[in-house]
Amino acid sequence: MKTILSALVAFGIGVTPAHAQSACTQDAMVVFDGSGSMAEMGFNLLDEPRIFDARRAMRTVMPQVAPMRRMGLITYGPGAMSSCDSVRLRFTPEADAADRMISEVDRLQPEGETPLTDAIAQAAAVLDYTHKPGVIVLVTDGKETCGGAPCALAADLARGADMTVHVIGFRVRGEHFVWPDQPLDATIEPVARCLADETGGMYVHAETLDDLIGALRQTLGCPIYSDLTSGRPATRGVL
Repeated sequence: MKTILSALVAFGIGVTPAHAQSACTQDAMVVFDGSGSMAEMGFNLLDEPRIFDARRAMRTVMPQVAPMRRMGLITYGPGAMSSCDSVRLRFTPEADAADRMISEVDRLQPEGETPLTDAIAQAAAVLDYTHKPGVIVLVTDGKETCGGAPCALAADLARGADMTVHVIGFRVRGEHFVWPDQPLDATIEPVARCLADETGGMYVHAETLDDLIGALRQTLGCPIYSDLTSGRPATRGVL
């Protein structure tokens, strides 16, 4: 905690220890995309697999956030006989979960499809969304590929007890190949954007490692990082 507060002071942000300890009272679930596309490289201006920078970002941010907030982890993609039957609850929210979170993501070998709707639904159930407030942070590079309906789920979550879903779109690409001499369209958004729109969360596009670090800090770090990292709030009703 002292290290975090010292860093905030260096940025010129005044945060008291009492504020830091009470800022993250809601449990959070990280839903991490481990589908095959996270291993892509040499396609659509990807110089290395997305999973490499995703691991680096988790190693940077988790030790900063974990002392302040209980967190759990769900992954999807690898390790299933059926490619869409791959949602795995790695652990429920616990204190000081940084080492466990980093270890799980480091061991993840991307493969399979993207059942993100099912993953978000399971995360909400873990957080008991009909009775308690909570936060879900989805890190994904693409769209639902297993027939789920994320926008219908978003409407259901919006009727719960203040369940907020933040969506980080990491190096999201469109349907077509982008040549090196063509501009990258950073406005492309996954269909999962509606999960943020309907629950009052944020959709943040992350293209670089620094973008992803900032997005994780902003969505998991509560007011602690609100002045450190800019982001684009999701607008209700915009799909």
